[in-house]
Amino acid sequence: MDKELSYGSDYKFIPATSIGSGVSIKVLPDLLCHTIQIVNIQLVGNPETKDFVLVDAGMPNSAEEIISITENRFGENSRPKAIILTHGHFDHVGGIIELIQHWNVPVYAHELELPFLTGKMSYPDPDSTVEGGMVAKISPMFPNEPVNLGDHVEKLPSDGSVPHMPGFRWIHTPGHAPGHVSLFREEDRTLIAGDAFVTVKQDSLYKVFTQEQEINGPPRYLTTDWQAAWESVKKLEALNPLVAVTGHGLPMSSELLSTSLHKLAREFDQLAIPDYGKYVDKNNH
Repeated sequence: MDKELSYGSDYKFIPATSIGSGVSIKVLPDLLCHTIQIVNIQLVGNPETKDFVLVDAGMPNSAEEIISITENRFGENSRPKAIILTHGHFDHVGGIIELIQHWNVPVYAHELELPFLTGKMSYPDPDSTVEGGMVAKISPMFPNEPVNLGDHVEKLPSDGSVPHMPGFRWIHTPGHAPGHVSLFREEDRTLIAGDAFVTVKQDSLYKVFTQEQEINGPPRYLTTDWQAAWESVKKLEALNPLVAVTGHGLPMSSELLSTSLHKLAREFDQLAIPDYGKYVDKNNH
């Protein structure tokens, strides 16, 4: 079935976890954030209406867990209207092929991510030399080759709307990945930030495991354009979100979110940009 669908030859289970793994948090009546090992997926939509989408697709080998969380929330045999990807890194597309085969739903991503989702282009190698903790050191073992979703993936509408997510618009927030997007709903200022910023120090194995909450720039070992990443954080801070869910770490809201995000936008060069690493341009400082 769907012979054209394939993961890269380096696709494999990554034995990394956190104490948050397997935990679902109901952030809003229509927003559930669920942690798979060290990464979050979001189910957006009201369980009453059964109209919902999945944002991101977890770690490798996580499809069964995602299906079970979905059925737990929306009922047996329920399926999303679509899968929206914030970007195509391995920990955000880990279960995508099995989910497409199981649900037969369309996948949407930014146009600039499509080469990494249709088997045409690999992401730059993770930077194991970057300033940071243990996670950077083990990053060379992370899958890097592109998945191929063939014609199951299409680009997000150019008018900024998000298919099957009324009220949300997508915002191009590159830096961590060329076509990275964040999703924002004006009416209650809800932000799904992907990895544009995260709420855990993703480079530190200890912090990842304990999920200690602190706002941080994008994961260092996979971020290739720090200047663009800073601009993206400024763009999100200007939206003044009231609640944010990120690709890694716990949801954040209210005062803690606004002060932390403001500080990150202002002091990104000190707080987020590493002192050294192969993607660190000395002119950033």
